[in-house]
Amino acid sequence: MGFEISLPILIALIGVALLFDFLNGLHDAANSIATIVATRVLRPQYAVFWAAFFNFIAFMFFGLHVAQTIGTGIIAANIIDAHVVFGALMGAIIWNVITWQLGIPSSSSHALIGGLLGAGLAKAGFSSIVWSGVFKTVGAIVMSPTIGFLLALTLVLLVSWLFVRATPMAVDSTFRIMQFISASLYSLGHGGNDAQKTMGIIAVLLYSSGYLEGEFSVPMWVVLSCQFAMAAGTLCGGWKIVHTMGSKITRLTPTQGFCAETGGAITLFAATWLGIPVSTTHTITGAIIGVGAARRVSAVRWNIASNIVVAWVITLPAAAVIGALSYWLAGLLS
Repeated sequence: MGFEISLPILIALIGVALLFDFLNGLHDAANSIATIVATRVLRPQYAVFWAAFFNFIAFMFFGLHVAQTIGTGIIAANIIDAHVVFGALMGAIIWNVITWQLGIPSSSSHALIGGLLGAGLAKAGFSSIVWSGVFKTVGAIVMSPTIGFLLALTLVLLVSWLFVRATPMAVDSTFRIMQFISASLYSLGHGGNDAQKTMGIIAVLLYSSGYLEGEFSVPMWVVLSCQFAMAAGTLCGGWKIVHTMGSKITRLTPTQGFCAETGGAITLFAATWLGIPVSTTHTITGAIIGVGAARRVSAVRWNIASNIVVAWVITLPAAAVIGALSYWLAGLLS
């Protein structure tokens, strides 16, 4: 089916997709390690190794429902060609680099979806859009941070009640250990949801260009290469965003770090099993705000939080514009 793509162009596009996956890990390293670094449970250099390991093994625990959504549930698979994929990836990569340089924790996931929508619209107009997948994804923009916020807030209140008679030192030492578990779960959820988005892009490129036979599926070599690229990006860290996520929004204790990571992990696990491509950035930010608000509303630096929300709102359209421009540029150069 689909479009003829020469092997060198196909390899080059897969390389660009893996570059995006690497940058996704780099950009979103903060999501996995911000809390455990901010609470000083692990030094940054050790935290990134911890997160990268669980990023890599995530494919062993989840199905590939998110990859299926990205591959066939945002833009119709039959209109995707090399130019559309190039536009989608460039929209996501350029927006990621801009927000990374500014230290803004925007969503790599929604940048990719925005780039894909922009390139698809530039090629075939609104008929190219799979609206059910788009509505599900846009709904998750609101729901994932809200659920993360509520779960983290509830966990803080529950833990406070359970440990009301314990000494502060005992609580601190207990949750320093517990944070290793919560950080592992969050990194697992991050790797499970985010790496699948690039898997979906590569798989639909292979499928639409005739390199995959039969029904749409994701080859194991694509799964492993995407997980490896994301883990490598996480290893390189994203220290500007770590600083914003870990200390600028609210100050965290090990107990609060555990609650934020656990609330975020539960949200990511549920979304990944349902095949919803959520933003790990939105989820952990909502959870961090939730634990801060549980202490007192003034503990949250709402000006920083509001700047992050603005970045969330503009990510999808900004990446879509870049994706459309990149699609047209690819057409001019080809």
